[in-house]
Amino acid sequence: MLEVRNLEVSFPAASGEARAVRGASFRLERGEILGMVGESGSGKTLTALAVLGLVPAPGRIAAGSIRLEGQELRDLPERDYRKVRGGRIGLVFQEPSAALNPVLTIGSQIIEAMRAHLPLSRRDARQRAVRLLADLAVPEPEERMRLYPHELSGGQRQRALLAIALAASPDLLLADEPTTALDVTVQAQVLELLATLRREKGLGILLVSHDLGVVAEVCDRLLVLYAGQVVEEGPTDEVLAAPAHPYTRALLATVPRAGEGRAAGPLASIPGAVPALDALPPGCVFNPRCADAVTLCRESEPAPVRIGAGRSARCHLVAPAGDA
Repeated sequence: MLEVRNLEVSFPAASGEARAVRGASFRLERGEILGMVGESGSGKTLTALAVLGLVPAPGRIAAGSIRLEGQELRDLPERDYRKVRGGRIGLVFQEPSAALNPVLTIGSQIIEAMRAHLPLSRRDARQRAVRLLADLAVPEPEERMRLYPHELSGGQRQRALLAIALAASPDLLLADEPTTALDVTVQAQVLELLATLRREKGLGILLVSHDLGVVAEVCDRLLVLYAGQVVEEGPTDEVLAAPAHPYTRALLATVPRAGEGRAAGPLASIPGAVPALDALPPGCVFNPRCADAVTLCRESEPAPVRIGAGRSARCHLVAPAGDA
């Protein structure tokens, strides 16, 4: 349904242009949850924003294709793109407290989103909004419609944000860190809600997260991003059980293991930091932080290597599928 090919997002830099997203490609089908993980600065959020034509200025989409049901979105006039945003593709922003308008009630914000895309009267939109909140397990939805964002709990604000994203019954949902700043109980409820939406409505969901535990719980497939590149992709259970790229292995090593306690010693970390976009190292972009790097890694940028059905990794040290 959604197909992104060779996406490039650039920003002006002293040396010319800095590429924040570099050749990202992926597909998202209806009824599928696709996870996108990586450290801060890896390009996850920017990739999602690019799909909706919301790259912040002075950034720009420099190359690539973004197709929704075969229609190229990059060529759309802004007026038509607005019909896609919220209409065909819903967006759940990273922080509900920042995304919701503090001076408007929750109900008015949901109604506004509905009437922007659907031919509904205010009365019909209000009735539909109440039903939507009820479907999202918001208690006493009639009462919550009259409240302002600061009067809701964190979990209820997240559900209100989901209601706005789902107001026009989109086919796809882009969820950017939807469990950030939520306690574990509410986090589990939100993840169950996403799984229910996929199951009952056939919704395709792109789930952006830095939490491997979150993506392991609900995602069918996984994209691992580093410095704007997709360095590994494949079915979630396969990638997490047998990661092929050194960066994916390093990310997994930082996840605390249940029951280890203090005996396991200090938590693991990845040495160094994600490089500045205008100062990327030669060769494999991860090589300065990679314990397995060899001379080839520092001299030549690797191409994606197919390592199985629906699986690939961008690494010189990975053997292609079929090799002994």
